[in-house]
Amino acid sequence: MTVSVILSRKGNDICTIGPDATVGDAVARLAGRRIGAIVVVDDAMSVEGIISERDVVRLIGEQGVNVLAEPLSSVMTRAVVTCTPDETVPVIMERMTRGRFRHVPVVSGDKLVGIISIGDVVKFRVEEMERESAQLRDYIMSA
Repeated sequence: MTVSVILSRKGNDICTIGPDATVGDAVARLAGRRIGAIVVVDDAMSVEGIISERDVVRLIGEQGVNVLAEPLSSVMTRAVVTCTPDETVPVIMERMTRGRFRHVPVVSGDKLVGIISIGDVVKFRVEEMERESAQLRDYIMSA
């Protein structure tokens, strides 16, 4: 199965923010949407960076609450690991595990088309295993 299957089940709702917004603006969106990361994009929806709740906690711990007034462009993660819709779920799971991050923006060409979280991946894998288990039970019962 591919990332596009997860996105089709999850929907196309992507929370983004511009690089000139402040860390405080990002915190408000994270809290308001109850999400763990926001992709920082330019006007053409090209990925410029990402900021997560973990990043915010680390920044406040290192710099204090004054960091909330800083522009995202000065604190966001710029080396964003992305994936494409046609990549497989096991490949993305390994990439997330190895990189120790929980959110991966999905791009097509240079344009952001979605974001998947480790929660999305785990939910997909659990559903996949439940389907396989049900198919095996049906096969055994029909024998």
